[in-house]
Amino acid sequence: MIVILKHNPNRDQLDSLISWLQEKGVTIHTSIGEANTILGLVGDTSKLDIDLIAALDIVEDVKRVQEPYKNANRKFHPEDTVIPVGNTQIGGGTLTIMAGPCSVESEEQVVAIAKAVKASGATMLRGGAFKPRTSPYAFQGLGATGLEYLKTARQETGLPIVTELMDVTQLPLFKDVDVIQIGARNMQNFDLLKAVGHQDKPVMIKRGMSATFEEWLMSAEYVMASGNEHVILCERGIRTFESYTRNTLDLSAIPVMRQLTHLPIIVDPSHATGKYWLVEPMARAAVAAGTDGLQIEVHNDPAHALCDGPQSLKPEVFDPLAKKLLKLHAVMRELDNE
Repeated sequence: MIVILKHNPNRDQLDSLISWLQEKGVTIHTSIGEANTILGLVGDTSKLDIDLIAALDIVEDVKRVQEPYKNANRKFHPEDTVIPVGNTQIGGGTLTIMAGPCSVESEEQVVAIAKAVKASGATMLRGGAFKPRTSPYAFQGLGATGLEYLKTARQETGLPIVTELMDVTQLPLFKDVDVIQIGARNMQNFDLLKAVGHQDKPVMIKRGMSATFEEWLMSAEYVMASGNEHVILCERGIRTFESYTRNTLDLSAIPVMRQLTHLPIIVDPSHATGKYWLVEPMARAAVAAGTDGLQIEVHNDPAHALCDGPQSLKPEVFDPLAKKLLKLHAVMRELDNE
């Protein structure tokens, strides 16, 4: 249920309403916008008298929310969420470009790539230290050592780092990570989602390979219900009958999420396609569709990469692409403002 308040409501009446609702066992999330303040009510609201609440002088309207996700629901929070990360932000009209290797392979490698992508316009460094792989014989990442290499790259470039957390037991190692990534395979690892919900840092949730929009948003709800409202969604392709590409990039996720939620949405064209030559057209399409950012894999030697070389761009290929994407984003912003 949401309670839409009139502009500049009387403070005493508002405090009285909030106290009464809390006595009914309802949790209240307040969203203050330019025109209205909205109280999002979470809990058993079935016994609340809508007509009684609507009759109050400070109340503009009362509506029941049918969707199971509440905190992530745009009805609860009409304004877009903007998430500050280091010296940049995600959302709010900016185009965040997260770039870097799929897997951290050495300190020299990740520092060199970080410097290159920053020079091209990237605002965050992506890189995997812990890697969930389909085969137990494939490279699993450098673990804690890889995280230290990422921190060195951040110190050298100033780029905030985003990297994947696979298990609750790894959380102490992620204390100094800027954005925790929850991978597609862990999208419905509810214990892990609740654990990162207690962290004071942004969490990016990649869409599961067969997840519906509602299931994806319910994963975000787990994090937010645990206290962490800094959640980012990442579309990385879903599994369909098509086998030519690694996955099928669902670009409709961008406008749909814009409609359903206030959370920022990122697109990963590298994992979505699995082919380096498809990254540019899909990245451009994502920007045109209104994404808040992109996660692109960049490797200095894709042919000898320990993980996902076929979908990685060389720095000299990423450079002109990043510049095109930033120009395209500026054009789309102008069109949106006409």
